Amino acid sequence: MPDYNLHTKIEFLKGVGPQRADLLKTELGIFTFGDLLLHYPFRYVDKTQFHKIRDITTEGATVQLKGVIRRLDTAGGGRKMRLVAKFKDDTGYIDLVFFKGISWVQKKLVPGVEYVVYGKVSQFGRNFNIVHPELEPVTAANLQEVSSLQPVYPTTGKLDGKGLDTKGIRKLQKILNNRLKEIDLPETLPAYLLEKMRIPGRKQAMLDIHFPKDFAVLQQAQNRLKFEELFFLQLRLLQIRSRRKNAIKGHVFETVGEHFTRFYNEKLEFELTGAQKRVVKEIRNDMGHGKHMNRLLQGDVGSGKTVVGLLCMLLALDNGFQACLMAPTEILAQQHYISITESLKGLGIQVGFLSGSVKGKKRKQLLQFLQEGIIQILIGTHALIEDWVEFENLGLAIIDEQHRFGVAQRASLWKKGRVSPPHVLVMTATPIPRTLAMTAYGDLDVSVIDELPPGRKNVETLHKNETNRMRVFGFMREQIKAGRQVYVVYPLIEESEAEAFEDLNNLMAGYEAISKDFPPPEYQISIVHGRMKPADKDFEMQRFVKGETQIMVATTVIEVGVNVPNASLMVIENTERFGLSQLHQLRGRVGRGSDQAYCILMSSFKLSHDARTRIETMCRTNNGFEIAEVDMNLRGPGNIEGTQQSGIVNLRMADLAKDGRILQTARELAARIIEDDSEFDKPIHAPLKAYMATVGKAKGWSRIS
Repeated sequence: MPDYNLHTKIEFLKGVGPQRADLLKTELGIFTFGDLLLHYPFRYVDKTQFHKIRDITTEGATVQLKGVIRRLDTAGGGRKMRLVAKFKDDTGYIDLVFFKGISWVQKKLVPGVEYVVYGKVSQFGRNFNIVHPELEPVTAANLQEVSSLQPVYPTTGKLDGKGLDTKGIRKLQKILNNRLKEIDLPETLPAYLLEKMRIPGRKQAMLDIHFPKDFAVLQQAQNRLKFEELFFLQLRLLQIRSRRKNAIKGHVFETVGEHFTRFYNEKLEFELTGAQKRVVKEIRNDMGHGKHMNRLLQGDVGSGKTVVGLLCMLLALDNGFQACLMAPTEILAQQHYISITESLKGLGIQVGFLSGSVKGKKRKQLLQFLQEGIIQILIGTHALIEDWVEFENLGLAIIDEQHRFGVAQRASLWKKGRVSPPHVLVMTATPIPRTLAMTAYGDLDVSVIDELPPGRKNVETLHKNETNRMRVFGFMREQIKAGRQVYVVYPLIEESEAEAFEDLNNLMAGYEAISKDFPPPEYQISIVHGRMKPADKDFEMQRFVKGETQIMVATTVIEVGVNVPNASLMVIENTERFGLSQLHQLRGRVGRGSDQAYCILMSSFKLSHDARTRIETMCRTNNGFEIAEVDMNLRGPGNIEGTQQSGIVNLRMADLAKDGRILQTARELAARIIEDDSEFDKPIHAPLKAYMATVGKAKGWSRIS
């Protein structure tokens, strides 16, 4: 007998062969026995119960019946021809109707033989029938298999054509299931964890996930596999964090000196919120004890992250180091530069700005001053990570809207420290659901500003459709008359040239309609979209920022980066085409001043269930974290902004939107193990060591953020 194991090539499984193997590899990524084992069902058909024909009372119900075919008849002609099988159990009759493959079905079905029938009930006149049901002859061998929870597997059209539909894959899984009895499937979890969690061993869970006896057994198997998946993810992330903290010594910022103190006492025009104070304390604790900081700071739009970042930069200066802040766009970097320069006026601190547009003598002098330490704070775009940018002594690097930078870009900034890496603070205004933060950023320390500054008013959000267009225009006039400014945002997606062209036409048509209702010279309108040249785009944006125009008609290019406190109204067109996170980010562009701000969501009458949920959520709450949770439930974690490069989108069994409690338990247990035995050297942790070695070493980039 061949020596099979989980690494055995899939072509050697009975029923596969070279042709089917090639399809399984290209269509589903199944190369080995182990890959097939990890191809989990996505749902189960409950065939554990048999129904009686007399109990069928409603159309649309899915039923399983056991009985005998009494006779076969054909009816109709040509394309309308159908085969009708009279099916009887001990309570009555029902018709089984076939429109396709009539001659094949006729040969297969034998009157007088007992069958198990499974399908959805339809109603024709007063009578019920089942169209194209599944049928199996009743035999002692198959009755047990038929009357069970049957797995349904992901498959493709090409696989269907080779007999590898869900039924075909089920047969392969059955063959593999029988082989598992001969295959060594090592346990990955320590015995004490299995006992503590009351979950089955790995081999049993693998058998039961494919062919569970009942729902209780299925639940046990799912819990085991979900826990294992999330536990090892957390174990890896926490081990990375532990190794980083042990291997890398951080700069010690033990002094709270003149820069920090003068700014706090003389320049800070408002009291920090409790959340801001808590976060500053967490960061000071990191940087003050020689621990290398790698921290994620998340806070909703307007929660005051920039002030916290500035205080941290001043701590770096007080301890003889430079600091930098990198933003994803030139306009956002410029706004940081302007606001920080204004905030530090009179304190004698040299702040520099660097982007791709800074050239020639100006760039040369800036780089020289940076190298000599004359420039203490550098603010800019990804130009900061270019090789020719050298700091005298960089101690703190802040990355704003970090999900817009790739890991490699962040790594380049990390290398800018002359002796050792700078402390890293990554900031995001895109609220991240708690379960996602524990996975996508599980190797980082996380700080959350979950409190808005006092006096900040929530943006009032309303949903309107085309019948309210004139009233919306009237409201825009009121806001402009009161001295305010207005955004009107259109979707512009780049999925195809045709769609981009159509969207651009919609934007231009909207611009023309607004221009007619808001004519010059009384009204001035800016227009911005992604197809414009950068210089033209910046010119139009700056006109709006300076108050030279009252209305900005734009695509989502204004989502991040424009800070206009005077803008009090955001009108979003075709709201149903925006994601929830994007809508929340857009709404965050207004309400930055002391006046009441408004967001009007314009949509068509016909809305999908998801679109309606998004709009209702926006109208109900301004809480970004609550919105992020709803967004994850709707779209799944893999589609949330910034997670595509995190490596968590490949979870096979666990669902971050639903399995938060399992994740929390997995993280707590993983944290205890890492604290006690971070390299798994204790004999009791031998299964962990063996499994982690097979997973492979994580890339060095994961040390960064």
